[in-house]
Amino acid sequence: MAEAAVARETLFALRETIARLEGRPMPALAAAAHEVLATGLAIGSAGIAKPLPDQVSSGQALSGRSLPEPRLLATGVGDLDAALQGGLPLDALTEIRSLGLRDAGAASGFALALAARLHAQASGMATSPILWIGDTVATMEAGLPYAIGIRDFGLEPAAFLQASPRKLEDALWVAEAALGSAAFAAVILEVRGNPARFGLTESRRLALRAKAAGRPLFLLRQGGEEEASSAFFRFSVEPAPASARPLPDGSMLGGSIGHPAFRLTLEKSRNPAPLSITLEWNAHDRRFAPILDTQCPAFPGEHAAHSGADLSAPADRPDRAQALGSVLAFGRQA
Repeated sequence: MAEAAVARETLFALRETIARLEGRPMPALAAAAHEVLATGLAIGSAGIAKPLPDQVSSGQALSGRSLPEPRLLATGVGDLDAALQGGLPLDALTEIRSLGLRDAGAASGFALALAARLHAQASGMATSPILWIGDTVATMEAGLPYAIGIRDFGLEPAAFLQASPRKLEDALWVAEAALGSAAFAAVILEVRGNPARFGLTESRRLALRAKAAGRPLFLLRQGGEEEASSAFFRFSVEPAPASARPLPDGSMLGGSIGHPAFRLTLEKSRNPAPLSITLEWNAHDRRFAPILDTQCPAFPGEHAAHSGADLSAPADRPDRAQALGSVLAFGRQA
């Protein structure tokens, strides 16, 4: 009887450790805790049943120690935080991808907004810098961070460090070393597309390093497709039209450009269906705000730059272009 109880406790402890390293829910542990609370008994290491104190939590009953509360980065938007179950974990890998390289600015801006909000929210890590790691292939297409733009986005350039390794393997090594040092508030790793040298094994190693170090890692995948990874959450970011600047009387200033906006799709989460939402980033207050379609009015005379052809192509046109004859710039002289 005692050996069975010890084996059960050891199994629960191993499952808990593995689940916490992987960042997954623990249904078996939750069910066991519920059963223990229902019976009012806890099994000790010696196999003797004893009453369970009211102040002892289910995690303490299974592992013999108190479990720390998870550290989360809340976005401040109710619907998005509810889908994230409180916010982004600050000890896990979060993937942010753009559909194409033309949307690299939107994806990079969202990652910088998360870093700025982390600086504003985390009092203990307020002075810790942000590390941006971009391999050569990614920076050739998406460009490099700009100090003035970083300041306008809500981050201080003095608290922003950038690394540009020449190879992807070097970028992965720098990311692991930065997470292991725990010297940075967050690490942003920028890659282009879906390179063969960065797959599920590499992402899992980075996720475990972030979990052990207790630091967030934002994987910025520029122009990449969905693929299996160890990211706790994955966002798809697209640019959205910015609304006009509001005036004190409540009207909109025509022809003005307001705060930057993003169209987010939560592709990977514990929710069965993806969530799509449009947010704008207020760099002064360092907060997100949802945008509704009705909040983006079109002013008179304004239209899209590429609204499409005015006339449709004829249906009975020839299948091939006619051969050109001799073209002369001037008439023949007599």
